[in-house]
Amino acid sequence: MEIVRSQRQLAAAAAAASGGGSGAGALPTYRVAPQLEVRLEEFELFAIDRLRVLKGISDGLSRGKRPEEMEKLVSELWKAHMRHQDPAETLNKDIISHFVLRLVYCRTEELRKWFLSMENTLFRYRFRLESPESQRLLMSEFQLPYKALPHSEFEAVKDKLSQVARSIGQSASVESVFFKVPFEEVPDLVASRRVFLSKGYAYVAMSQVVSLVVTQFRCNISKALVLTNRKWTATIKEQEKDRLTPIVEALSNAYFGPDYSQPNDATEISPKDIDQLARTSFPLCMRHMLEKLRENHHLKHGGRMQFGLFLKLEDALTFWRSEFSQKVGSERFDKEYAYSIRHNYGKEGKRTDYTSYSCQKIISATPGVGDHHGCPYRHFGEENLRAALNNMGVGGNALEGILDKVKNRHYQLACTMTFEATHGVSCDTGINHPNQYFSESQKVLQAKVS
Repeated sequence: MEIVRSQRQLAAAAAAASGGGSGAGALPTYRVAPQLEVRLEEFELFAIDRLRVLKGISDGLSRGKRPEEMEKLVSELWKAHMRHQDPAETLNKDIISHFVLRLVYCRTEELRKWFLSMENTLFRYRFRLESPESQRLLMSEFQLPYKALPHSEFEAVKDKLSQVARSIGQSASVESVFFKVPFEEVPDLVASRRVFLSKGYAYVAMSQVVSLVVTQFRCNISKALVLTNRKWTATIKEQEKDRLTPIVEALSNAYFGPDYSQPNDATEISPKDIDQLARTSFPLCMRHMLEKLRENHHLKHGGRMQFGLFLKLEDALTFWRSEFSQKVGSERFDKEYAYSIRHNYGKEGKRTDYTSYSCQKIISATPGVGDHHGCPYRHFGEENLRAALNNMGVGGNALEGILDKVKNRHYQLACTMTFEATHGVSCDTGINHPNQYFSESQKVLQAKVS
């Protein structure tokens, strides 16, 4: 690793960035950006390695892995992509890669949301792997205003704590170290009924303090992303337009994956082939919108954006005109719709293609009355979803398994299981983007033909 600093300087800067304490082991708090001169190749390579870890975490979550499985996965991902024989080198790479990706993913709300969620999950499971002493040191670094429960108060609520422990399948013997905190600071523990509540306070065991630390960590990173975005917009983007900006933009495309980050990366589709391809290779969300477009000869703005950015047609304007003109007429189409469609495909305005919508963005949409965009797994009622999946040829145990994932809000996993059921293959990476679904489907079908 070639960084333009001596090892002593690196160690000092890394210790400062980790929160200033050397006793917190290899888990930084990322409060201060390190004052390091990093070569551009390391700037990019470190970020790519960390991104592999975050992408692996995203895939694990989309596959519905249990907490113990996620803990093992995080450990394996970290060892494979971030670990170095020299702990100081690992710490340097850890801190540098975090701040590089913070710069990359600060620039839009969607990117910030994804990065914050993945970094939060990574921190949670790394914290759980730390020793109790390291965990206590991390608590002090976050300056959490909590002290261990006095013995007299502990004895007064010991029976209640024992009841909670038994209710969640733990040993009746209660830990001796508890913290009394406002209940709103541990919403995950309250929601899962894993803590004793009394007079607005939650009694949190030492083994549960990860919830307290992660809440503070998330808050810190969330604020930092907003501030970083302001700096990026105000100064960095223009100052670094010939050096860092191209790297940052290339790295952010990895959020969607190399094969489907832009509409121009999708497979060429001829308008005459679109219905056949929809039956074989479109994800349910896009099949549904095409059906509604054919039925109503119209889609509202949200549908036009989601469906239009998914497609790469030889002549998109001809395709949309052929449908819309049946309802609104060619003249009105040219006046009210043609410009926005040309704009989406980089033919107007800034002449830049918009990024096609990821699964996360589609799931978070809130379609109104008459809208047909969004995620069917989230927004359809069970009866309509069952009928739609039946039309795709999904039934039996596969159908029930998909509906079970939907009930538990694992929408991307439900889509992944639909892909597996309709194509007869396993999709270990999970479905994260509609264009990925299409690309992977075409690969499977072409392999069967050959």
